[in-house]
Amino acid sequence: MYTTGKKVAGTAMAGFLAVGLAACGSSNNGNNGGDAAASPSGSASSAASASASAPASSAASGEKVTITFQNIYPDPTDPKYNMLHKIVKQYETDHPNVHIELDSLNTDQQKQKLKTQAASNEVPDITIVNPSAQMKPYVDAGLFAPLNEMVEKNGLKDTFQSGILDYYTFDGNLYALPDGNNIALLYYNKALFKQAGIDAPPTTFEDLVADVKKLKEKGIQPMAIGEKDTWTGSFLFMNMLLRTNGGPGFLKDVVDGKKTFEDPAFTGAVDAFEQLVQAGAFQEGATSFDYNAGENLFKTGKAAMYFMGSWATGGIEVSDANKDGNVGVFKFPTVGGKGDPNQFMLAPGSAFAVSKNSKHLPETLDFLNYFMLNYPKEAFAVKGAVGVAQKVDGDYKAAGYSDMAMEVLAMFKDVTGGDISFDNTMNPATSQAHLSSIQNLFVSKEDPAAVAKEHQQAYEDNKE
Repeated sequence: MYTTGKKVAGTAMAGFLAVGLAACGSSNNGNNGGDAAASPSGSASSAASASASAPASSAASGEKVTITFQNIYPDPTDPKYNMLHKIVKQYETDHPNVHIELDSLNTDQQKQKLKTQAASNEVPDITIVNPSAQMKPYVDAGLFAPLNEMVEKNGLKDTFQSGILDYYTFDGNLYALPDGNNIALLYYNKALFKQAGIDAPPTTFEDLVADVKKLKEKGIQPMAIGEKDTWTGSFLFMNMLLRTNGGPGFLKDVVDGKKTFEDPAFTGAVDAFEQLVQAGAFQEGATSFDYNAGENLFKTGKAAMYFMGSWATGGIEVSDANKDGNVGVFKFPTVGGKGDPNQFMLAPGSAFAVSKNSKHLPETLDFLNYFMLNYPKEAFAVKGAVGVAQKVDGDYKAAGYSDMAMEVLAMFKDVTGGDISFDNTMNPATSQAHLSSIQNLFVSKEDPAAVAKEHQQAYEDNKE
């Protein structure tokens, strides 16, 4: 049996977060987290020894080797962009026969490109995949190389938080290494809230809608989103469903035949989502803004709120919006009095997979091993370590992480459960119907019952 998000309960994911982020909790009190979480072994010496133990390769014989590294770090304002380039440059310096060719794309561009490449069996040496249901078609097609031996040999497996690799494991084989383990939350601009006369972030959905209207009245853009990349609207919608359902597990109940999409929890979530859209929460033409463009509206101080996974913390940390500690965070509120703010949308991260048909498989595995061993250390150094899937050895407060980042880290300790995204749970055809349906709500108001019926029909037509 393969492991997918449908098989791993939200409460289990919450446990992974709690265990893996023990060091973050310690750092929140100004203590070094090294006692709570092991070092990621990201030192240059450990990476060098890992490289030295790699199998015989073309590079070892002096042959020039190019490794194509498809990634989703295209934004130079994101700390992880610089981290990526730093690790690559160091590896190339240490391995002069190897060139790492970066193919940096935003998330939706990368997903579409990989589909095309997979169809022609031309998967890059290293590519990006998402966990569970999104990975499964590629694994079933035999496109990826198992990573079990690589992660066991040099202790890399032990750098990951407990349980997180299950989302990337099928039939006992690990096929990808995640970059993150995150929760969803709302970032807000304190100065813009003050301009609109809002004293504190909302604790109910009704207050959230009211705050949107107050911001609009003052000529302030209430929320930013990049809905050209359709997963962003779905991610927000699913947090509403988590509330209207009164807790996690709605999609699992659908799969198990206990509920349908026409359940009041689902129609209630559609209604709430449309209330937010109709109140003018999102920027005009939201469906033409990709992920980076939407996020940059918030990072440049042009929007008051931004709903996203905690991986966004690093970029927001160093943005114009957060000058003088101006950005705060809050948990997604209750909806209609339902739901628990300590239950989050949970996001096991995008992950790095290796093509089984790579012409330079030993070199590719060696580089990925080096990259992941160095990832947590370098991410920490550029203030991009919030939500990293690996254990992080470091004192966040002493390293100069902002109060906003410390608030996010503290939230991880509050997690009592949650759900993972729609497209990491359902099969690709049903997920595509869902993504299109939610995106359409940004363009026109729809009857929630009709949206629910559309989802149910897509599920019945495509269920496995």
